[in-house]
Amino acid sequence: MAATGAPIRVPVAVACGVLGLSRQGYYQWLASPVSQRDWDDAHAINALREIHEDDPTLGYRFLADELGDVGIIASENRVWRLCSIAGVFASHHRRRASSRKPGPPVHGDLLAVMDDKGRVTHDFTASAPDEKWLTDITEHPTGEGTLYLCAVKDCCSGKIVGYSIDSRMKSALAASAIRNAIVQRTPSGTICHSDRGSQFRSKKVQRLLKNNGLQGSMGRVGSSGDNAAMESFFSLLQKNVLDTRRWETREELRLAIVTWIETKYNRRRRQRRLGKLSPIAFETLYAAANAA
Repeated sequence: MAATGAPIRVPVAVACGVLGLSRQGYYQWLASPVSQRDWDDAHAINALREIHEDDPTLGYRFLADELGDVGIIASENRVWRLCSIAGVFASHHRRRASSRKPGPPVHGDLLAVMDDKGRVTHDFTASAPDEKWLTDITEHPTGEGTLYLCAVKDCCSGKIVGYSIDSRMKSALAASAIRNAIVQRTPSGTICHSDRGSQFRSKKVQRLLKNNGLQGSMGRVGSSGDNAAMESFFSLLQKNVLDTRRWETREELRLAIVTWIETKYNRRRRQRRLGKLSPIAFETLYAAANAA
Protein backbone atom coordinates (compact mmCIF):
# COMPACT_ATOMS: atom_id res chain seq x y z
CA MET A 1 0.00 0.00 0.00
CA ALA A 2 1.32 3.43 -0.93
CA ALA A 3 2.21 5.77 1.87
CA THR A 4 -0.42 8.39 2.75
CA GLY A 5 -0.01 11.52 0.61
CA ALA A 6 2.44 9.89 -1.80
CA PRO A 7 1.57 10.27 -5.50
CA ILE A 8 0.24 7.18 -7.24
CA ARG A 9 2.21 6.51 -10.41
CA VAL A 10 0.24 5.02 -13.31
CA PRO A 11 2.14 3.37 -16.17
CA VAL A 12 1.98 5.33 -19.43
CA ALA A 13 0.53 2.36 -21.31
CA VAL A 14 -2.33 2.04 -18.80
CA ALA A 15 -3.10 5.80 -18.78
CA CYS A 16 -3.10 5.99 -22.59
CA GLY A 17 -5.33 2.95 -22.79
CA VAL A 18 -7.87 4.48 -20.41
CA LEU A 19 -7.83 7.84 -22.22
CA GLY A 20 -7.94 6.26 -25.68
CA LEU A 21 -4.60 7.72 -26.73
CA SER A 22 -1.61 6.14 -28.39
CA ARG A 23 1.74 5.96 -26.61
CA GLN A 24 3.43 7.43 -29.68
CA GLY A 25 1.14 10.46 -29.65
CA TYR A 26 1.77 10.98 -25.93
CA TYR A 27 5.55 10.97 -26.34
CA GLN A 28 5.31 13.32 -29.33
CA TRP A 29 3.28 15.75 -27.23
CA LEU A 30 5.76 15.37 -24.37
CA ALA A 31 8.63 16.32 -26.68
CA SER A 32 6.76 19.35 -28.06
CA PRO A 33 3.72 20.29 -25.91
CA VAL A 34 2.79 23.31 -28.08
CA SER A 35 2.64 22.73 -31.82
CA GLN A 36 3.72 25.37 -34.32
CA ARG A 37 0.10 25.68 -35.44
CA ASP A 38 -1.08 26.40 -31.90
CA TRP A 39 1.70 28.93 -31.50
CA ASP A 40 0.77 30.69 -34.76
CA ASP A 41 -2.93 30.65 -33.85
CA ALA A 42 -2.20 32.26 -30.48
CA HIS A 43 -0.27 35.11 -32.13
CA ALA A 44 -3.03 35.58 -34.72
CA ILE A 45 -5.71 35.71 -32.00
CA ASN A 46 -3.76 38.38 -30.10
CA ALA A 47 -3.51 40.45 -33.28
CA LEU A 48 -7.22 39.97 -34.03
CA ARG A 49 -8.17 41.17 -30.55
CA GLU A 50 -6.05 44.31 -30.90
CA ILE A 51 -7.54 45.11 -34.32
CA HIS A 52 -11.06 44.44 -33.06
CA GLU A 53 -10.48 46.66 -30.02
CA ASP A 54 -9.61 49.54 -32.35
CA ASP A 55 -12.67 48.91 -34.55
CA PRO A 56 -15.41 46.64 -33.12
CA THR A 57 -17.49 46.92 -36.32
CA LEU A 58 -15.14 44.73 -38.38
CA GLY A 59 -16.30 41.22 -39.27
CA TYR A 60 -14.01 38.27 -39.86
CA ARG A 61 -13.55 39.02 -43.59
CA PHE A 62 -12.32 42.55 -42.92
CA LEU A 63 -10.23 41.30 -40.00
CA ALA A 64 -8.53 38.88 -42.39
CA ASP A 65 -7.59 41.87 -44.58
CA GLU A 66 -6.31 43.83 -41.58
CA LEU A 67 -4.09 40.92 -40.46
CA GLY A 68 -2.08 41.33 -43.64
CA ASP A 69 -1.08 44.83 -42.51
CA VAL A 70 0.60 43.37 -39.41
CA GLY A 71 2.42 40.67 -41.33
CA ILE A 72 0.09 37.72 -40.65
CA ILE A 73 -1.30 35.94 -43.70
CA ALA A 74 -4.47 33.93 -42.99
CA SER A 75 -7.42 32.75 -45.05
CA GLU A 76 -10.94 33.93 -44.25
CA ASN A 77 -11.88 30.42 -43.07
CA ARG A 78 -8.99 30.36 -40.62
CA VAL A 79 -9.82 33.84 -39.32
CA TRP A 80 -13.45 32.79 -38.85
CA ARG A 81 -12.28 29.78 -36.82
CA LEU A 82 -9.97 31.89 -34.66
CA CYS A 83 -12.63 34.58 -34.13
CA SER A 84 -15.08 31.89 -33.01
CA ILE A 85 -12.54 30.51 -30.54
CA ALA A 86 -11.68 33.98 -29.18
CA GLY A 87 -15.24 35.32 -29.18
CA VAL A 88 -14.39 38.16 -31.55
CA PHE A 89 -17.48 39.25 -33.50
CA ALA A 90 -18.53 42.42 -35.33
CA SER A 91 -20.58 44.64 -33.03
CA HIS A 92 -23.41 45.02 -35.57
CA HIS A 93 -23.83 41.22 -35.70
CA ARG A 94 -24.84 41.10 -32.06
CA ARG A 95 -28.62 41.06 -31.71
CA ARG A 96 -28.63 43.17 -28.57
CA ALA A 97 -26.12 45.69 -29.83
CA SER A 98 -28.64 48.54 -29.49
CA SER A 99 -28.60 48.11 -25.70
CA ARG A 100 -24.82 48.41 -25.45
CA LYS A 101 -23.58 51.68 -24.06
CA PRO A 102 -20.72 53.65 -25.66
CA GLY A 103 -17.37 53.09 -24.03
CA PRO A 104 -16.02 55.46 -21.38
CA PRO A 105 -14.46 58.71 -22.66
CA VAL A 106 -10.69 58.74 -22.88
CA HIS A 107 -10.73 62.54 -22.57
CA GLY A 108 -12.74 65.10 -20.66
CA ASP A 109 -15.03 67.63 -22.35
CA LEU A 110 -12.81 70.69 -22.84
CA LEU A 111 -15.48 72.74 -24.64
CA ALA A 112 -18.18 72.43 -21.97
CA VAL A 113 -19.18 75.63 -20.15
CA MET A 114 -21.88 76.50 -17.61
CA ASP A 115 -24.44 79.15 -18.52
CA ASP A 116 -26.18 81.57 -16.14
CA LYS A 117 -28.93 79.03 -15.42
CA GLY A 118 -26.53 76.28 -14.47
CA ARG A 119 -26.95 74.36 -17.73
CA VAL A 120 -24.05 72.77 -19.57
CA THR A 121 -23.47 74.29 -23.01
CA HIS A 122 -20.52 74.26 -25.38
CA ASP A 123 -18.26 77.03 -26.58
CA PHE A 124 -17.50 76.48 -30.27
CA THR A 125 -15.92 79.91 -30.76
CA ALA A 126 -12.19 80.45 -31.18
CA SER A 127 -10.06 83.57 -31.34
CA ALA A 128 -7.55 82.10 -33.78
CA PRO A 129 -7.29 79.27 -36.33
CA ASP A 130 -6.16 75.88 -35.01
CA GLU A 131 -7.27 76.70 -31.49
CA LYS A 132 -10.22 74.27 -31.56
CA TRP A 133 -11.08 71.51 -34.01
CA LEU A 134 -14.28 69.49 -34.25
CA THR A 135 -14.47 66.06 -35.85
CA ASP A 136 -17.19 63.51 -36.54
CA ILE A 137 -18.27 60.82 -39.02
CA THR A 138 -21.29 60.76 -41.34
CA GLU A 139 -22.49 58.12 -43.80
CA HIS A 140 -24.61 57.86 -46.93
CA PRO A 141 -25.83 54.89 -49.00
CA THR A 142 -24.90 54.29 -52.64
CA GLY A 143 -25.72 51.55 -55.12
CA GLU A 144 -22.49 49.81 -54.11
CA GLY A 145 -22.95 50.18 -50.34
CA THR A 146 -22.38 52.79 -47.66
CA LEU A 147 -19.75 55.52 -47.96
CA TYR A 148 -18.31 57.13 -44.81
CA LEU A 149 -16.85 60.61 -44.39
CA CYS A 150 -14.83 61.81 -41.39
CA ALA A 151 -14.22 65.57 -41.41
CA VAL A 152 -12.25 67.97 -39.21
CA LYS A 153 -13.57 71.54 -38.87
CA ASP A 154 -11.76 74.59 -37.51
CA CYS A 155 -13.90 76.52 -35.01
CA CYS A 156 -12.44 79.91 -35.86
CA SER A 157 -12.94 80.02 -39.64
CA GLY A 158 -15.33 77.09 -40.11
CA LYS A 159 -12.96 75.64 -42.70
CA ILE A 160 -12.79 71.89 -43.23
CA VAL A 161 -9.08 71.42 -42.58
CA GLY A 162 -8.94 67.66 -43.07
CA TYR A 163 -11.16 64.79 -44.14
CA SER A 164 -11.10 61.15 -45.11
CA ILE A 165 -13.55 59.04 -47.15
CA ASP A 166 -13.78 55.24 -47.08
CA SER A 167 -16.15 52.31 -47.53
CA ARG A 168 -15.57 51.19 -43.94
CA MET A 169 -16.09 53.07 -40.69
CA LYS A 170 -12.97 52.01 -38.81
CA SER A 171 -10.38 53.78 -36.70
CA ALA A 172 -8.17 54.36 -39.75
CA LEU A 173 -10.90 56.61 -41.20
CA ALA A 174 -10.76 58.96 -38.20
CA ALA A 175 -6.97 58.77 -37.96
CA SER A 176 -6.56 59.62 -41.64
CA ALA A 177 -8.81 62.70 -41.40
CA ILE A 178 -6.96 64.04 -38.36
CA ARG A 179 -3.58 63.23 -39.90
CA ASN A 180 -4.52 65.16 -43.06
CA ALA A 181 -5.48 68.15 -40.91
CA ILE A 182 -2.18 67.97 -39.04
CA VAL A 183 -0.18 67.91 -42.27
CA GLN A 184 -2.09 70.88 -43.67
CA ARG A 185 -2.03 73.01 -40.51
CA THR A 186 0.89 71.96 -38.25
CA PRO A 187 -1.09 72.71 -35.04
CA SER A 188 0.23 72.99 -31.50
CA GLY A 189 -1.91 72.51 -28.41
CA THR A 190 -5.08 72.37 -30.52
CA ILE A 191 -8.19 70.93 -28.87
CA CYS A 192 -9.66 68.13 -31.00
CA HIS A 193 -13.29 67.55 -29.93
CA SER A 194 -15.33 64.47 -30.92
CA ASP A 195 -18.02 62.13 -29.64
CA ARG A 196 -17.32 58.84 -27.82
CA GLY A 197 -17.33 56.66 -30.94
CA SER A 198 -14.97 53.70 -30.91
CA GLN A 199 -13.08 55.20 -33.86
CA PHE A 200 -12.09 58.24 -31.80
CA ARG A 201 -11.39 56.21 -28.67
CA SER A 202 -9.07 53.84 -30.57
CA LYS A 203 -5.39 53.55 -29.67
CA LYS A 204 -4.48 54.62 -33.20
CA VAL A 205 -6.22 58.00 -32.85
CA GLN A 206 -5.03 58.53 -29.29
CA ARG A 207 -1.40 57.97 -30.30
CA LEU A 208 -1.86 60.39 -33.20
CA LEU A 209 -3.17 63.14 -30.92
CA LYS A 210 -0.47 62.61 -28.31
CA ASN A 211 2.42 62.44 -30.77
CA ASN A 212 1.38 65.71 -32.42
CA GLY A 213 0.63 67.76 -29.31
CA LEU A 214 -3.16 67.85 -29.69
CA GLN A 215 -5.57 67.83 -26.73
CA GLY A 216 -8.38 65.30 -26.98
CA SER A 217 -11.90 66.27 -25.92
CA MET A 218 -15.12 64.22 -25.88
CA GLY A 219 -18.78 65.09 -25.39
CA ARG A 220 -21.50 63.25 -23.51
CA VAL A 221 -23.37 60.13 -24.65
CA GLY A 222 -26.38 60.70 -26.91
CA SER A 223 -26.09 64.48 -26.96
CA SER A 224 -25.83 65.87 -30.49
CA GLY A 225 -25.56 69.40 -29.05
CA ASP A 226 -22.11 68.54 -27.70
CA ASN A 227 -20.85 68.71 -31.29
CA ALA A 228 -23.54 70.96 -32.79
CA ALA A 229 -21.16 73.04 -34.92
CA MET A 230 -19.95 69.90 -36.67
CA GLU A 231 -23.53 68.68 -37.15
CA SER A 232 -24.36 71.96 -38.90
CA PHE A 233 -21.68 71.24 -41.52
CA PHE A 234 -23.03 67.71 -42.09
CA SER A 235 -26.53 69.19 -42.46
CA LEU A 236 -25.27 71.47 -45.24
CA LEU A 237 -23.52 68.53 -46.89
CA GLN A 238 -26.74 66.51 -46.71
CA LYS A 239 -28.80 69.24 -48.40
CA ASN A 240 -26.23 70.28 -51.02
CA VAL A 241 -24.77 66.92 -52.02
CA LEU A 242 -26.02 63.72 -50.41
CA ASP A 243 -29.77 64.21 -50.93
CA THR A 244 -29.60 65.87 -54.35
CA ARG A 245 -29.75 62.56 -56.29
CA ARG A 246 -29.32 58.82 -56.09
CA TRP A 247 -25.65 57.85 -56.06
CA GLU A 248 -24.87 54.63 -57.93
CA THR A 249 -21.19 54.19 -56.99
CA ARG A 250 -19.02 55.14 -54.04
CA GLU A 251 -16.49 56.80 -56.34
CA GLU A 252 -19.19 59.00 -57.82
CA LEU A 253 -20.28 60.21 -54.38
CA ARG A 254 -16.69 60.55 -53.14
CA LEU A 255 -15.84 62.87 -56.04
CA ALA A 256 -18.96 64.94 -55.42
CA ILE A 257 -18.12 65.36 -51.71
CA VAL A 258 -14.52 66.37 -52.41
CA THR A 259 -15.59 68.84 -55.11
CA TRP A 260 -18.19 70.48 -52.85
CA ILE A 261 -15.82 70.82 -49.88
CA GLU A 262 -12.85 72.13 -51.87
CA THR A 263 -14.50 74.36 -54.47
CA LYS A 264 -17.72 75.49 -52.80
CA TYR A 265 -17.80 75.19 -49.01
CA ASN A 266 -14.21 76.26 -48.19
CA ARG A 267 -13.76 78.77 -51.02
CA ARG A 268 -17.14 80.21 -51.95
CA ARG A 269 -19.73 79.67 -49.21
CA ARG A 270 -20.02 82.94 -47.26
CA GLN A 271 -20.72 82.83 -43.53
CA ARG A 272 -22.43 85.71 -41.71
CA ARG A 273 -20.41 85.17 -38.55
CA LEU A 274 -17.27 85.74 -40.65
CA GLY A 275 -18.53 89.04 -42.03
CA LYS A 276 -19.94 87.32 -45.12
CA LEU A 277 -16.54 85.89 -46.01
CA SER A 278 -15.78 82.33 -47.02
CA PRO A 279 -13.54 80.29 -44.66
CA ILE A 280 -10.49 80.62 -46.92
CA ALA A 281 -11.05 84.35 -47.47
CA PHE A 282 -11.36 84.88 -43.72
CA GLU A 283 -8.14 82.98 -42.98
CA THR A 284 -6.32 84.92 -45.69
CA LEU A 285 -7.32 88.24 -44.10
CA TYR A 286 -6.50 86.92 -40.64
CA ALA A 287 -3.01 85.90 -41.75
CA ALA A 288 -2.45 89.28 -43.43
CA ALA A 289 -3.58 91.15 -40.31
CA ASN A 290 -1.25 89.06 -38.11
CA ALA A 291 1.66 89.64 -40.47
CA ALA A 292 1.01 93.40 -40.38
